[in-house]
Amino acid sequence: MGPATQANPIISLLPFILIFAVFYFLLIRPQKQKQVEHQNMVANIKKNDEIITVGGIHGTVVNVKDKTLIIRVDENVKLEVEKTSISVVKKVS
Repeated sequence: MGPATQANPIISLLPFILIFAVFYFLLIRPQKQKQVEHQNMVANIKKNDEIITVGGIHGTVVNVKDKTLIIRVDENVKLEVEKTSISVVKKVS
């Protein structure tokens, strides 16, 4: 009987590399792109834009601060919300 031959270490790692590649292209990369789009959307919020928060509150932007927005929900109701809590921005022309 001859000496046992060992498999190439790269071939034994190939399934793990393929699994990582699939996870990257199906999960990680799209999530990063979505995060960048959300950051751009939040950075471009202007006064009088209509927004919807993650909690479902609809309002119009009255004032833009560094990390927060003041939105008008009704005639006499104003709320201060975090910019990160904005879900949708409807631009007013």
